[in-house]
Amino acid sequence: MLKFYFNGSPNPTKVALYLEESGLPFQPVAVDTRKGEQFTPEFLKINPNGKVPAIDDGGTIVFDSNAILLYLAEKTGKFLPTNRAELLSWLMFIATGVGPYSGQAVHFKHFAPKDQNHDYAHNRYQYETDRHYKILDGHLKDRRYMVGDSYSIVDMALWGWARMVPFKLGDDAFARYPNVKRLVDEISARPAAARAIALKDKFTFKAEMDDEARSNMFKHMTTKVA
Repeated sequence: MLKFYFNGSPNPTKVALYLEESGLPFQPVAVDTRKGEQFTPEFLKINPNGKVPAIDDGGTIVFDSNAILLYLAEKTGKFLPTNRAELLSWLMFIATGVGPYSGQAVHFKHFAPKDQNHDYAHNRYQYETDRHYKILDGHLKDRRYMVGDSYSIVDMALWGWARMVPFKLGDDAFARYPNVKRLVDEISARPAAARAIALKDKFTFKAEMDDEARSNMFKHMTTKVA
């Protein structure tokens, strides 16, 4: 059975959504990143980058959420758009833009040390995250889904991050992206989405962002490279 290494953060949740939507049988394997479980020798054999999600599909290892979505869609033929050029363009836009900038926006808004001045970094990542969502909102203005006329892995990839827009950009941020919100609301109303979000609740993850968690989550805070 496929093993799914995950926690409740956006990237694993989008893969959980695909697994729930497709009906693929899988064994969830919790990786508590606040406890540093992503750095165990056993997990680093699965993903040398020490991040979730990852899957072990009968000995075939795939890591990075968007790579997993593409792998599973090509394996099953489910939720795979026929326009490959558009699929790859928007999937990579989410992988290289929406995800990284969203992650940095969250970090500097919520987790960067408060005793340091992060105004420049905070503004840069807020700006770039907002810019990416404006592009997505414009793309969705006259279409229901990201690629073609059907719900696909591109919509799932976007949903993983987009459902967290208020946490990244402020409580009223969704008002700036009504078309993105429409898609997020549609996906969030699906039973598979509820199951994907609830998957983490079957396990106990460390909740406190204490010194141990910060050391495991943000190693740059204790390691100076240059």
